Amino acid sequence: MKKGITRFNYFLDQLQALLDSASKQKNPALWLYQNNARTPLFMLEALSKLYSGIHDKKKFSKLDAQFKLLEDILGAVDYYDVFAKEFITNKDIPVTVTGYLQAQAREKIQSLNEALKEHGWLGTENKRIDKIRKKLKDADWKKDGSEIKSIKGFYDKAIAEIVAFTGKTDFHFANVESDVHELRRKLRWLSIYPQALRGAIQLSKVKTPPKYLSKYLTKDIITSPFNKMPDAADNQHFLLLEQNYFYALSSMIAQLGILKDSGLRVIAIKEALQQFSLMSNAVALKKAYTYAGSGQPHLKQVLDKADAICKTYFKEQDLQKLVIGTAATLK
Repeated sequence: MKKGITRFNYFLDQLQALLDSASKQKNPALWLYQNNARTPLFMLEALSKLYSGIHDKKKFSKLDAQFKLLEDILGAVDYYDVFAKEFITNKDIPVTVTGYLQAQAREKIQSLNEALKEHGWLGTENKRIDKIRKKLKDADWKKDGSEIKSIKGFYDKAIAEIVAFTGKTDFHFANVESDVHELRRKLRWLSIYPQALRGAIQLSKVKTPPKYLSKYLTKDIITSPFNKMPDAADNQHFLLLEQNYFYALSSMIAQLGILKDSGLRVIAIKEALQQFSLMSNAVALKKAYTYAGSGQPHLKQVLDKADAICKTYFKEQDLQKLVIGTAATLK
């Protein structure tokens, strides 16, 4: 069996097991959220994105849309739930703010329950995953060596698109969600594909890195389990990424994640405040900063910091140095 379909089946098996258990629950969507269904959905979404770029675009784009629908809703649940739990212990934040966020999380859970039912993901008579498996079985999969070369081309194109995305603003970000969060998403996919491909992407042997990379090569980054490639297993063809530049990519994802969360924290409070009054954006933001506490940076500070670290990273052309090439064996 070709590697492509086995990768999908591996994560489809995980998702099927979760859905089977969720079907027995009073609130299937809540159970899926609490049991990390988002991870296999992320992996399936990653595979669908990648294969839509190197295979049958129409077929795999449709699969991507199916997985993305569920993953996006789970992401929305997480957004409101995480901030609600954080704020509930903060006496400076009004209960109306926390209550609104909790209500939004429940609303998203209900949306997921409806999507699961509408699109046939749950129950013995619902055959969504069976239909997906049939589509995958009918796909004309490439041979492993040819596929790896196509994956390299996919990476090269994705990197070029990210560089172009940053070039549009010249690193002057104006919005936490559409600029910082979106850039982080694009970078993050490059780190998710290796996990989804289950050993077909490996890091190069350790080399002495340029001194300027030391700012990225922290202990937390180097020892992170997320930066360890899956075992090569029975793969015989590989895409090689340069280890130190992969760590640099991971560091950027982490730094932008901290900044993104900091900015979204204020935006979440602002959104809640405006549900209960006719506050202008300026007034609601001012109150949100007060409620968030003295350690909360203003959105402009968040954006300026994102500007600075991205400008340095892309000026160094670290992302363009990530991909080494392909190999038939690992030394």
